Amino acid sequence: MRKYLFGTGLLSAVTGGVTLLRSARSPEPFTWRTALAWLSWGITLALAVGSVVDTRRASRGKLIPMDSPRDDDKKKLLKRRVSRR
Repeated sequence: MRKYLFGTGLLSAVTGGVTLLRSARSPEPFTWRTALAWLSWGITLALAVGSVVDTRRASRGKLIPMDSPRDDDKKKLLKRRVSRR
């Protein structure tokens, strides 16, 4: 589980969220740019979590969608799982 939680995608999404939280504390008003930043962060977090889910499913030998970034690694992950048995 450690390899999933400390992946670069999740770490960058969490770091971006911390940055947005710090900027939300400032006395500046909430603008449309701030709303777009939060929306962008939400999309980034969703993609990072989806990548983790796809990686875990592929390493367990389950099917993953063809549009997944892990689709190319599917055979490699399955081969690694079979070699562990």
